[in-house]
Amino acid sequence: MAPPKRTPPRLITVKDAFYLTPNMIRVVFSGEELRGIRNGCDGANCKLMLPDAGETKEAFAVRLTQGSAPVRRTYTVRSFREDVLEMDIDFVAHGDNGPASAWAMAAKAGSFLGFGGPSASKLVDFYADWYLVAADMSALPIASATLEMLPRDAKGVVLFEIETEQDKQEIDIPAGMDVHWIVQGNPNVSSVRQEDFIRAMEWPDGVVQTCIAGESGVIKALRGYLMNERKLPKQDVYVSGYWKIGLIEDQHQLEKRAEKG
Repeated sequence: MAPPKRTPPRLITVKDAFYLTPNMIRVVFSGEELRGIRNGCDGANCKLMLPDAGETKEAFAVRLTQGSAPVRRTYTVRSFREDVLEMDIDFVAHGDNGPASAWAMAAKAGSFLGFGGPSASKLVDFYADWYLVAADMSALPIASATLEMLPRDAKGVVLFEIETEQDKQEIDIPAGMDVHWIVQGNPNVSSVRQEDFIRAMEWPDGVVQTCIAGESGVIKALRGYLMNERKLPKQDVYVSGYWKIGLIEDQHQLEKRAEKG
């Protein structure tokens, strides 16, 4: 039996782009090209395919289906509003060194890119007595989407590592979640502050679910602590490395596949 055909990428268009905080850009996409994306995909992964500088929409549309492969990057659907066909994707603004950051910094109404996905949502069942959510700037979208989906009577701890005080965001977090913002000025310097905080905090009784993502060095340490020392059941733990200091995404993905064997 032949494998199922992949859905071809969508060519989606920017409605608006603005700085949500000094180091985070929100890009709002809209249009009929979003029709058919499943509702409730907030927090799901997607693939973004980036046009070259100066490439026309017509030329890029042809390249998406029959030309040379564009640069691809993995991002998170921050929110999707099926009723008005609008989608928000947040980009960390870290200059022109990264192709996705450079694209987002220049994005305006009418800008475009290719969109693949979204994948299945990582967290859909919430059954814990207590929740632990932790993220750096790269993982704020999935952490924020998860917090907004939590039961309104949820209890737990939220830990965000950001670059400046001004990078704090307004998020609809259940009142029972204890929120902490850690300012780590240089994200390209390895940090142990999340690990130190989580090791030192008081752990309650009962079932704990986690949503933790960010820089791979931090994630490796936290995964070891949660799985090997705290002995949390695998099904209760979402912990994922989204990037690694010194590596571009392609290199990081190769390294992750090698580690899985």
